[in-house]
Amino acid sequence: MTPPLLADFLDYLQTIRGSSESTRKEYGYDLSHMLRFLLARKQNINADENPEALNKCTERFHRTITLRDLHAFLAYLDREKQNAASSRTRKISAMRTYFSYLTDTIQILDKNPADGLESPRLQKRYPVYLTLDESKRLLTQINQTKNDFLRTRDYAMTLLFLTCGLRLSELAQIDIDAIKVDSLNVIGKGNKERTIFLTNSVLEAIRDCKKHRPETEDPALFLSTHKQRMTNRAIQYRIDKHLAEAGFDTKLYSTHKLRHTAATLLYKHGKVDIRTLQELLGHESIATTQIYTHTDDEQLREAIAKNPLADLS
Repeated sequence: MTPPLLADFLDYLQTIRGSSESTRKEYGYDLSHMLRFLLARKQNINADENPEALNKCTERFHRTITLRDLHAFLAYLDREKQNAASSRTRKISAMRTYFSYLTDTIQILDKNPADGLESPRLQKRYPVYLTLDESKRLLTQINQTKNDFLRTRDYAMTLLFLTCGLRLSELAQIDIDAIKVDSLNVIGKGNKERTIFLTNSVLEAIRDCKKHRPETEDPALFLSTHKQRMTNRAIQYRIDKHLAEAGFDTKLYSTHKLRHTAATLLYKHGKVDIRTLQELLGHESIATTQIYTHTDDEQLREAIAKNPLADLS
């Protein structure tokens, strides 16, 4: 059950703001959770047991919501649901966008209750990635696959992840005719299109993949054994399989970590500047890209060795 106001907002996200279907679903889930909590807090109504009660989230109900209510919801997520800071931050983003829509866009609220809503402090984490040697080890493992179709397909997928930094959803959507000479266009988050340039090794891997690709009317570059476009889950499964066979912990490594690998290798070995890296990865904010500017232990070891007192006997 989705209250009319929330349904209108989710339609606005998709049709006006151009948000992806996954963003629409995430916002819908997070904001429904918030409204159910507020119904219980303010009217002692359990909407989990009675989903129809969400219809009580009218314009009048929304006008009663205050910043204290939102703080109470976040405290509930922290203490009762044990949501991580990153999860609570995502919900705060959804609430800010929602109440901004109600206040500024359709103007049914005189005051935005999310004004002054602060995000929790996030612990700085460095991205998990494969080193250059580990990346080569993974590709070598894939090349041992005996089935030509599976080998060339999985090798091309993995090399695209490792060199171009594609998201899983972006790779799954690639059609054969999207590849132009040495580039392809992908639709990323927020339905934003960007151009990905392909290396000679990737182009060669794609040619090999197409050579063993079965005949079908499906336009997808990467097909399942049933001659249909591979789903995100199917791609994830194949990558996990190869990672495990190459000796990597699949609780740590995934397709998204291969995207981290591409970014880190480009920054560390390719000396790509942060702005170029932002464009390549399709990040809206450069702050997201800056996690790849970290230093590793080897860089720290080399730096400390340059101290003029390092060679004293």
